[in-house]
Amino acid sequence: MATLNISELEQVEKFRDLQLTLSERWKTSESFDNSEADILIIPSLSLDQRELQKIEGCEHYEERLLFSLIRLQNPRTRLVYVTSVPLHPSIIDYYLQLLPGIPFSHARNRLLLLSTYDSSLKPLSQKILERPRLLKRIHQSLRLDKSFMICYNSSQWEGELSVKLGVPLYAAAPNLQIWGTKSGSREIFKESGVPHPDGSEKVWNHTDLAEATGDLWERQPTLQRVVVKLNEGISGEGNALLDLRPIEHLAPSKATHAQRVEAISDRFSTMRFQAKQESWENFSGRIGELGAISEAFVDGKIKRSPSVQGRITPTGEVEILSTHDQILGGPDGHIYLGCRFPADESYRLQLQQLGLQVGRKLAEKGTLERFGVDFIAVDQGNKEWDIQAIEINLRKGGTTHPFMTLKLLTNGRYDLSTGLFYSQQGRPKYYIATDNLQKERYRGLLPNDLMDIIAHQRLHFDSGTETGTVFHLMGCLSQFGKLGLTSIGDSPQQAQDIYNKVVKVLDEETRSENHDFSAFSDYSFPVVWDE
Repeated sequence: MATLNISELEQVEKFRDLQLTLSERWKTSESFDNSEADILIIPSLSLDQRELQKIEGCEHYEERLLFSLIRLQNPRTRLVYVTSVPLHPSIIDYYLQLLPGIPFSHARNRLLLLSTYDSSLKPLSQKILERPRLLKRIHQSLRLDKSFMICYNSSQWEGELSVKLGVPLYAAAPNLQIWGTKSGSREIFKESGVPHPDGSEKVWNHTDLAEATGDLWERQPTLQRVVVKLNEGISGEGNALLDLRPIEHLAPSKATHAQRVEAISDRFSTMRFQAKQESWENFSGRIGELGAISEAFVDGKIKRSPSVQGRITPTGEVEILSTHDQILGGPDGHIYLGCRFPADESYRLQLQQLGLQVGRKLAEKGTLERFGVDFIAVDQGNKEWDIQAIEINLRKGGTTHPFMTLKLLTNGRYDLSTGLFYSQQGRPKYYIATDNLQKERYRGLLPNDLMDIIAHQRLHFDSGTETGTVFHLMGCLSQFGKLGLTSIGDSPQQAQDIYNKVVKVLDEETRSENHDFSAFSDYSFPVVWDE
């Protein structure tokens, strides 16, 4: 283990001292108790940038934490939101108009938007640290005794930013992020007694990966497929599927270990990569940088991919926040596309219990704030499911912003006894959400165009009925034809119907035959001439 120098040790101590102050402040992040707070939102995706680039439109994913603007519903909360490039004004207006009972101008006066004006492929937190004047402006805007910082994930950059600003970070310490890697997840599952597929420890080259996969095959002689995962892959983009069936003649008892390992090594170049345009040449190079594991593929005729989300408070309590059934895509269903809330009633309470086991072990390790656990559930019949844990996300994920949007808009509560969420009126709420509503025909739509469609077709969230759609990732729309949304209903079917309506309307509004000037005949646009 590498030793820390004096300056690094001092920074770790300062970081810990700052986090000790969170016990007095953190509740403001999710409650409307009218206490004063300054919340600094740093939506930096401080992940491996090459892996991140596999996600189309990732440069706009800093918008995923814009649900935080709903916290301005507390009239004594102030928010500082920093981004790499400025956000379109209509996107900000859209979120502020969602606030029930708060004048728009009052909320806007308590929001400070700052930008690095830097679209380069670096984490936002690093960009901020490279700009001393911006750092000073952030520092001066905050009441330090009432401030805390929220981020997408915690890395060395967020740790350094926290110390330099003197603002506690409400997230797991950077040195604990190991428990959110693929190999760290497997260790937590083992220690907490949570079922998980057989697999290997982390390896750093393809030779050792072939050996580890050969060992796995020998432990499970009937194994047909293996999932190879980069240790820090994102949203399934770092996964590849190795098919052993073409070399089944080299299965255990039919060949030597050396023959098996050699054949596996030769098969790596034929793997099905989940990321678009991935190659073995690039993937194998990444193994040396990030590490990798091999894991038994979970077979089953009827499979689902549920998840559970929890939180570890500054006082060490473990809370379950939600469960979801994830919507996956890609060549073999490894890529996260969206989710449905809540998870199926057949296993949602079991997910909660497994989530508690993982959360308590993470708490023992000293982690803090959000965690999510992904599972594979295989139908065994008679409403029985075999549930295997796959990985831990020690950060905010694709299920964070839809659930927090629902919670902050309704100020409702999650009921552990049923696994349902109830509004203040006592109605159970359901939603379907996605980060990946993407079609070629949507390209070229500007944020203002989307606002026109939302208003004209009445697609917006209705605070009276607490149903409708909340949009996000609007910055992705014009360039990538990609949009995120959360459709909320009073039943699973109503949520699905609301979602389907949005897709149908967007498809109709972007039909190619409508792309001519006659489409604007019903509108009157002011013309401004330069003098």
